Amino acid sequence: MRFRLLKKNLLALLGVSFVVVTLLFSTRVLLLSDNDTSGHNNDNNIIPVRGHSGEMVKFNFGSLPELTQSVYSANYKQCVHNANKFPGEPQLVLVVQVHNRPEYLRLLIESLEKAAEVHSFLLIFSHDYFSEEINAIVQGITFCKVLQIYFPFSSQLYPSEFPGQDPRDCPRDISKADALKTGCLNAEHPDSYGHYREAFITQTKHHWWWKLHFVWERVQAMQGYSGFVIFLEEDNYILPDFFHFYKSMIEFRKSSCPDCDMLALGNHDSLSDFTRLSNKVLTTGWMSTKHNIGMAISREVYYKLMGCNNEFCTYDDYNWDWTLQHLSGACISKPIKVLVAQGSRVLHTGDCGLHQKEKCRPEWASQRVEDSLQAAKDGLFPASLALNGAEPVEHKAHMKNGGWGDVRDHILCKNYAKRL
Repeated sequence: MRFRLLKKNLLALLGVSFVVVTLLFSTRVLLLSDNDTSGHNNDNNIIPVRGHSGEMVKFNFGSLPELTQSVYSANYKQCVHNANKFPGEPQLVLVVQVHNRPEYLRLLIESLEKAAEVHSFLLIFSHDYFSEEINAIVQGITFCKVLQIYFPFSSQLYPSEFPGQDPRDCPRDISKADALKTGCLNAEHPDSYGHYREAFITQTKHHWWWKLHFVWERVQAMQGYSGFVIFLEEDNYILPDFFHFYKSMIEFRKSSCPDCDMLALGNHDSLSDFTRLSNKVLTTGWMSTKHNIGMAISREVYYKLMGCNNEFCTYDDYNWDWTLQHLSGACISKPIKVLVAQGSRVLHTGDCGLHQKEKCRPEWASQRVEDSLQAAKDGLFPASLALNGAEPVEHKAHMKNGGWGDVRDHILCKNYAKRL
């Protein structure tokens, strides 16, 4: 009996690499076999999207294989909507990570439409949940160029196998001893706290790292772009002077903080003191809990992060931002220095998310936004910026959160930069 279990676990371990390599190979085949010209234009599950060249790209929600094919076809073709209406190179690129909170996404898009000079933006929406409703919301944007990219390893595409939740996976809270006895797939690889992986927990970190690489390396519309890329999430809301403030931060960095690695246009403070702090910035070391909103990354810093691909993908924390804080001053020898807006240009509207699924009240978020805008209106569009503090830039160690102990996650994560 013990021999059979040992053999079973060994085969499962050997199968980890095979499963991930097969997964990666199959995605490349899908990319190269871009064949969505078979028609069925009247199918209610097919959503036509007109690209920048006028060709029609069909997004088919009819079945899982068709949806998967649509995802890879869209990532391959990269049709930029509104490209003819807004020709020329973008002055700013914003990347929005989107899951499945359409009401909050509508709020974000409403704020973008009201932003000064938005016609010069390229908005990239990176999706890990695929629905007709969300596609329709994004494709309704008419005020700037828009590109949608789709995380190809979404649990939605793999509902009963890795990187989704395989029914043969170990239950989260089973002991390792019992897991080894039962022979569940990942028995050898609990996290630092003895828990086994949950697909919905690991997906956000996977998506964030894939998106970072795909945007900088694979998005054709980014070729030649030399500015910062600003990363947002679907439950963010930007202020009307967002682009004005970004340009001011770029100029301030050039003249007064050339060693600042990142910009943070947002923070998690309220806007109650916004008028006083509107033109104030400070410099400090990057921290997960403070600087993960409205974060602007240059190509140079992207390369630094990719130099830590192995460390990012094996660090046992399911949060991308806590992992990034760990890299700062560890794998990246010099801690990341960030220039921070003290008067936040990005609001966080979400009252539910990864751990809080119930009691989502986007209508309350909308009212909070209106109240915040009223408080901020007199401080918008400052003429210049002033340094209000220079805090030590140092590595800030923290207790890792676990949730990222499975070697399958490590292998898949590391391969984004190598294979896709």
